[in-house]
Amino acid sequence: MPNSSPTPGTAFPISRRNFLTKSSLAIGAAALSGPYILRGQNLNNKLNVGVIGAGGKGASDTDNVAELGENITALCDVDKNTLTQRGAKYPEAARYQDFRKMLDRLGKSLDAVIISAPDHVHACAAAMAMKMGKHVYVQKPLTHSVFEARTLRQLAKEKKVATQMGNQGSAGPYLRRAVEVIQAGLIGKPLELHVWSNRPIWPQGVARPEGEVPVPENLDWDLWVGPAPMRPYNKGYHPFAWRGRRDFGTGALGDMACHTVNMPFRALKMGYPNVVECEETSELFPDTYPKTSRIRFEFPTRGSLPPLKFWWYDGSPDDTSVKLLRPHPDLTKEILDWVETQKDRQGSPRPRRLPASGCLIIGDKGRIFSPDDYGSQFVFMLQGDKAFQNARTTEDGKSVEHEAIRGIKQTIPRLPSGNGDLMQKKEWLDAIRGGKPAYSNFDIAAYLTEIILLGCVAMGVGVGKRLDWDGPKMRAKNTPEADKFVRREYRQGWTL
Repeated sequence: MPNSSPTPGTAFPISRRNFLTKSSLAIGAAALSGPYILRGQNLNNKLNVGVIGAGGKGASDTDNVAELGENITALCDVDKNTLTQRGAKYPEAARYQDFRKMLDRLGKSLDAVIISAPDHVHACAAAMAMKMGKHVYVQKPLTHSVFEARTLRQLAKEKKVATQMGNQGSAGPYLRRAVEVIQAGLIGKPLELHVWSNRPIWPQGVARPEGEVPVPENLDWDLWVGPAPMRPYNKGYHPFAWRGRRDFGTGALGDMACHTVNMPFRALKMGYPNVVECEETSELFPDTYPKTSRIRFEFPTRGSLPPLKFWWYDGSPDDTSVKLLRPHPDLTKEILDWVETQKDRQGSPRPRRLPASGCLIIGDKGRIFSPDDYGSQFVFMLQGDKAFQNARTTEDGKSVEHEAIRGIKQTIPRLPSGNGDLMQKKEWLDAIRGGKPAYSNFDIAAYLTEIILLGCVAMGVGVGKRLDWDGPKMRAKNTPEADKFVRREYRQGWTL
């Protein structure tokens, strides 16, 4: 497969103006109601779906699509044990260890592909499928590198396939409501964004395992490494611990920001940053991302919106080996006050402790805080308020919106109530059949992923090294050494 994608420094036709148009209210309405060009063989009946990465999250992704009535036609996984286990549930599905063989042999009979393999495989698999005209659902983060995200966005546009990234919070009504409320001006003009995560919950801030141990008989190690540089097999990679390793995963930032930054990215029309800097981390290792980090992104004026500063923080609160990086206490006092007013599932008061993850947006007229990974809840505090208020309150025994936001018009379509993960798959399947493009289609999801992964680029360059970023050209104007982190080299036999 020839690689027809441009080299770093060559811009795809993606302008800031184009993004601002699409990420405004049109994202919720007009962009979701446009016509869709169909591909596939069974669009009036059941879809034939292939799965790449059948275990872990891939298992639930597969089960969701099957529950919604589609045919699971093929399963691909580098681990034979996983193939055996999942194949027992889907005995009619063909089984492969190499997704390239699966797509080559079954390409004419497949309508769509789910990709839930490790991060470093996403782009190669998705690109091959889309070039064949297949609709794709790809788990977050969409790609392993900035360049890959840009490429998949362009491919989706060229091939006119239905796409969706697996950040299931996008399906929830409260994330969509928060976007509407913020864009309606409840907290005024946004000035700062602070987002934190309790990840990593896997090894980071450690050296590469020394030596080599025998590869388990059930695992094809060469296929597992895929496009990444080959290394000896050892414990600490398959099936979960790869997430913190630079060659295979994207660390806490890449893994979780596609969830936690999803809502503000849309609501604040973030577009490309013009500055990215890794401000502080725990000890850096060449093989893994750090145990805790703080990264600053700066965004210029966006239409009528003023410049915005965004800080990302990660690190496990349970890891006592490092100083945990979080927003300054002056920014979180009212959040802690609000936490104390909440009760746990047993009805007991919650301890005064910062939520494990959170998203705080500071505007010139107030603040909005979402206390979870998926934007499934938000509270607000306006000028003159002494405390955060819940967006939904109880009146006459019924749950209703707070009077301050009740009059804000709904502009973004809602999905049927129920399991958000399931509904996000349904939204993608409906798009395949000619419905509205999914809310996390690649035109948005790849943009979000590209911006998030700039934080990984900044960590690669080093602490305190400011990147003056040229978004359309995918390059740091002042830091050419960033190029190698923007686009990686693939091992022989693997292409984009």
